[in-house]
Amino acid sequence: MQSLNTTLLIIGGGPGGYVTAIRAGQLGIPTILVEGQSLGGTCLNIGCIPSKALIHVAEQFHQTQHHSQHSALGISVAAPTLDITKSVEWKDGIVDRLTTGVAALLKKNKVQVINGWAKVIDGKTVDVGDTRIQCEHLVLATGSTSVNLPILPIGGPIISSTEALAPTSVPKRLVVVGGGYIGLELGIAYRKLGADVSVVEAQDRILPAYDAELTQPVHDALKQLGVKLYLKHSVLGFDGTLQVRDPEGETLNLETDQVLVAVGRKPNTQGWNLEALNLDMNGSAIKIDSRCQTSMRNVYAIGDLSGEPMLAHRAMAQGEMVAELISGKTREFNPTAIAAVCFTDPELVVVGKTPDEAKAAGLDCIVSSFPFAANGRAMTLESKSGFVRVVARRDNHVIVGWQAVGVGVSELSTAFAQSLEMGARLEDIGGTIHAHPTLGEAVQEAALRALGHALHL
Repeated sequence: MQSLNTTLLIIGGGPGGYVTAIRAGQLGIPTILVEGQSLGGTCLNIGCIPSKALIHVAEQFHQTQHHSQHSALGISVAAPTLDITKSVEWKDGIVDRLTTGVAALLKKNKVQVINGWAKVIDGKTVDVGDTRIQCEHLVLATGSTSVNLPILPIGGPIISSTEALAPTSVPKRLVVVGGGYIGLELGIAYRKLGADVSVVEAQDRILPAYDAELTQPVHDALKQLGVKLYLKHSVLGFDGTLQVRDPEGETLNLETDQVLVAVGRKPNTQGWNLEALNLDMNGSAIKIDSRCQTSMRNVYAIGDLSGEPMLAHRAMAQGEMVAELISGKTREFNPTAIAAVCFTDPELVVVGKTPDEAKAAGLDCIVSSFPFAANGRAMTLESKSGFVRVVARRDNHVIVGWQAVGVGVSELSTAFAQSLEMGARLEDIGGTIHAHPTLGEAVQEAALRALGHALHL
């Protein structure tokens, strides 16, 4: 057996693992990164990036179709056709450029990448094929996998998000099981690509992790797109049609060509002998402290493996911190807020505390919204639905949360996160001159409205 020695060994080359490796390399820490599939993990290969690419294709196709019927903009075109194979090639090109870029960055920072599946022997020893690697510090960054439903095993007409992101054709009918952000992002995209889409959700509303006021514009948009919603319905099984139970206990048979199972993700703890470490767990995730340390000295867990929120940008921030800790710096993972974004249509952003969460935390807060219907830039984008909402303490006006729903609001997440991280008050945001005409003016106006003097309402 070949043996290697290194200071830092990272299992998993997704956003968490590869960022840890790059930062460690910058700090001069000898580093080995082990990845069994492609660098970039779920995010770059079968998650964040390809889904945004498919969503863009769907939106362009949808808009062109719109112009071929009745455009208020005075644009008229012939009815468009779609070559989904070409669309997928374009998406794959983006993925390839990004993963190649990650490989180049790792090489530039002198990280040794080993392609293969890791098997943990102990906290300082990992086998990859016939290579044994000894390390001083071990970072576990194995990510997460789709939750499967035993009654809907993946295969044939039953697909997961992975298959949905590499279609060879657009199905005539698609039923999405799960009304969370993954199911809705893909469901909306497939609807715009021409499929008849239905969504089955066990809870009483879509995006159940968010409050009803925030998700209402998405609900309205789904209706307008002609997406059928089966709320408070549970899945019973599939035999050519999808059987679901309605709230009254009756069984419905939904005719469909494909079933997309999108009921969430779970930490990827299987298949690499994690059991050997006997770490403390937090439910199905590995338990970590504020430095991402596990219950074993010099063993760290970052990203989705360490539980919610399962977001690539959280994994990256944790990875960067862990590399600095190993280099001897004093660091702690203590963000004021981590933005969560749904790339539905309209988009949805939550940063910090919602009104309900502020109330639950015993905070007396001012809650104020500014509608995009009163924003000039939103009108010129043919988009008047949605709003920006701010949550601030009544006593000192320190902002504790921002939420927004509307076209393009994912880009407002930066301003939201910065204002919370810097401890901004309503007066700070209200007193900052925002460029006109931009969607960002709604951020200033929400703060002004909370202070009792919005200008454009």
